[in-house]
Amino acid sequence: MNQAFIPAAFIRGGSSKGVFFHARDLPAERAAVDRILLSVLGSPDPYGRQLDGMGGGISSLSKGVIIGPPTHPEADVDYTFAQVAVDRPVVDWKGNCGNLSSAVGPFAVDEGLVRVADGEALVRIHQVNTRKLIHARFPVRDGRAEVRGDFAIAGVSGTGARIRLDFLSPGGTQTEALLPTGHVVDMLEVEGIGRLRATLVDAANPAVFVAAADLGLTGAESPEAIEADAALMALLDRIRRAAGVAMGLAAAPEAVGLASPRVALVAGPLAARRLDGQVLDPAGHDITVRMLSMERPHRAVPMTGAMGLAVACRITGSIPHALARPGARPEEIRVAHPSGTLTVGAEVRRDNAGWLAESAVVFRTARRLMQGEVAVNF
Repeated sequence: MNQAFIPAAFIRGGSSKGVFFHARDLPAERAAVDRILLSVLGSPDPYGRQLDGMGGGISSLSKGVIIGPPTHPEADVDYTFAQVAVDRPVVDWKGNCGNLSSAVGPFAVDEGLVRVADGEALVRIHQVNTRKLIHARFPVRDGRAEVRGDFAIAGVSGTGARIRLDFLSPGGTQTEALLPTGHVVDMLEVEGIGRLRATLVDAANPAVFVAAADLGLTGAESPEAIEADAALMALLDRIRRAAGVAMGLAAAPEAVGLASPRVALVAGPLAARRLDGQVLDPAGHDITVRMLSMERPHRAVPMTGAMGLAVACRITGSIPHALARPGARPEEIRVAHPSGTLTVGAEVRRDNAGWLAESAVVFRTARRLMQGEVAVNF
C-alpha cells in the first residue's frame, strides 16, 4: 500500500490535541477528507489505542482541524472541526472543539494567514460547523504567537501564554435555540428507569444535563469508575439518545450521532478527588460535572461542554442552576471536573423571546508540537 504525505501541524489546544491542515492541502470532497482523517488519526482501532496514527485513544486526542480563507464577512479565517471516532470509521462534522479553538488564532498568525502587529492580537474566527464567531486574543512577539507565559490550566502540565476566547452568541449551534424544547427542565422517557429530569441546552455544543443524584450517584465518581460500570454507561447512552431526539437532532434514538449531544452528570460543589490525587476544596468552585464525549467519560471537561454548563447555570430553574453554589459571582462560573477547575464567563439574559446567551468566555493555552507532513495510507 502506497503512502501520500500532506502538510500538517500537530498542535495542543487547551486540554486537547489535533492535526491541523490548510484547506488548500485537502480535497474538496468530504468523503475523501474522511478517509484521510481516519488514516492520519489511526481509526478505526479495535484495540482503542490508535497506535497506527496520530490519535491518542480517547476523544480529546482524536481530532482534526481545517483552516481556510474566511467565508463570513466578519471573520479572518474559517475553522472547520472534525471529531474522529477511535474504534469505528466515523468522522463527525456537526460540533466544535472549544479547546482546539484556542489554537486556531495562533496557527493563523504563524502560518501567515492573518497579519498582526506585536502585542495583543485579535483573530476573528468563523466556526464553520456551528456557524458561530469566536474572537481569539493572545500575545504576539516578532510576528509569531507567543507560547511562553505563566498561565496554567487544569489537566495540562506547565504554563503558557494566555489565550482569551470570546464565543459570540453561542446559543443554537445545531438546533433552533438555546433551549431547543423551549423548556428549562424536560422529562425524558428513558428505557429502564422511566421518566428522568433533564435540562437540554444548545450553547457552543448541544448537551443534556442530569443531576447525578437522580441516578444514585454523587457526581464525584472518577472517569475510570464510570467507564467500568457497563450498566451505567449503557444508561447514559440511552439518556443521551433520548435527549438527542427531544432536541431535534435525530428522529429516532438509533439515529443520534456519536458527538452530539454530550451527556453530563452535575452536582453541587464537592470535595472530589482529582486525577492527580489531590482533593478539591468545595469552596473553590461552584458546580461539579462529569461529562461524556464520544461515548467515553472525559478526563477533564470538553471546553464547549463547560461553556454550555456555565450558560445553563445562569438559566433560572434549570438543573445546573438549582445545584450551583448560591451567590456565585456574576457572569462567572467555576466548574470542577476530574482534572481540576475551570472558570467560564457566561452572559445570559431573558426577554420576551425567552432565554438568550450573549457570550461565553474562556481562557486557554496552546502549543505547536510538530510540523511537516503527515503520512496517509491509500
